Amino acid sequence: MKIKEVIVVEGKSDTIAIKRALDADTIETNGSEISASTLEQIRLAQERRGVIVFTDPDYPGERIRRIIRDEIPGCKHAFLPKKEAIAVNNKGVGIEHASDESIQAALENAKEDYLGEEVELIHRQDLVDAGLIGGMQARSRREKLGLHLKIGYSNGKQLHKKLKMFQISREEFIDAVHQVLKEEKE
Repeated sequence: MKIKEVIVVEGKSDTIAIKRALDADTIETNGSEISASTLEQIRLAQERRGVIVFTDPDYPGERIRRIIRDEIPGCKHAFLPKKEAIAVNNKGVGIEHASDESIQAALENAKEDYLGEEVELIHRQDLVDAGLIGGMQARSRREKLGLHLKIGYSNGKQLHKKLKMFQISREEFIDAVHQVLKEEKE
């Protein structure tokens, strides 16, 4: 499998895992403090080939994703479920711990930032009504919803932003919520 876009990852271990799983070029951010020169490399890659941001499913990974999203709009974003990124010894979470198949699936399902006029398709109240904000099961439901929609885990506020950013339709949202609720009953 070959990827046309340049994949932005956090470090060398992630690059090794990517290259093990498929044929692709990477840019490493070397942590969550992204330098101006690294941002320029990402900007050039986005202009020439396109970029897929593929960071670890943790707080620093989401911080890097936000910085890139703010500085370089239009990038694609790939998300790896946290359970697929946990080290065998449970002493770490990251892309470097994922299987080749998980990496390939995440990249195949990369979602593009929406650059057009922002239209609110799903309201915050919809999240409350679906039990995604507030309540005992909200966090678990958001985790499962992120898996179904392939947008990764988010807290309530970030989930609303991601739904808008990736232009998740009301129909997609409702279908995914129904799946989450169905899984809870099983």
